[in-house]
Amino acid sequence: MKAYDVKKGNVVEYNNTVYQVRDIERSAAQGRGGNVKFRFTMYSVPGGNKFDLSLGGDDELREVELSRRQATYSYRDGDAFVFLDDEDYTPYTLDANVIGDDAGYIVDDLSGCYVQIIDDLPVGLQLPASVAMEVIETPPELKGGTATKRPKPARLSTGLEIMVPEYIVTGERVLVSTASGEFAGRAD
Repeated sequence: MKAYDVKKGNVVEYNNTVYQVRDIERSAAQGRGGNVKFRFTMYSVPGGNKFDLSLGGDDELREVELSRRQATYSYRDGDAFVFLDDEDYTPYTLDANVIGDDAGYIVDDLSGCYVQIIDDLPVGLQLPASVAMEVIETPPELKGGTATKRPKPARLSTGLEIMVPEYIVTGERVLVSTASGEFAGRAD
């Protein structure tokens, strides 16, 4: 596939290594006849090692066949996370280094996840767009706080820290965007 066809989440092969594309920066050409450049931030699958690659729009990348199975988080086994297939209950075990920073979004019975599989081996995880989590610690609301847009820090049940509006209180459940790591609204 051409570099301009690559989207976030695609799995590609480069120099005999399989990578998942996590971020794409497009730089417009300067002057006449300039070529558009794409800068890909990719992580090796499996392993999760970061790799940056710059290509021209017409450069080729080989897409890797990847199957995705919808799964629900079941339990943690040491450093590994175990997900159960929603259809046939096949367990998929993913190491913490494969999940990386996404581990902060994994809560009990988290559904809507997709385990990515290459050659019958689970190699990656795609989280739902947002996750409902409980606020376990946040400063109290100041009088008149709802009229202003001052955010305050909040620690969530997995240890993740985000900024929330002042009206959010300890014990409340909030939605957190898994793409940006930001407050996405009240849950429930």
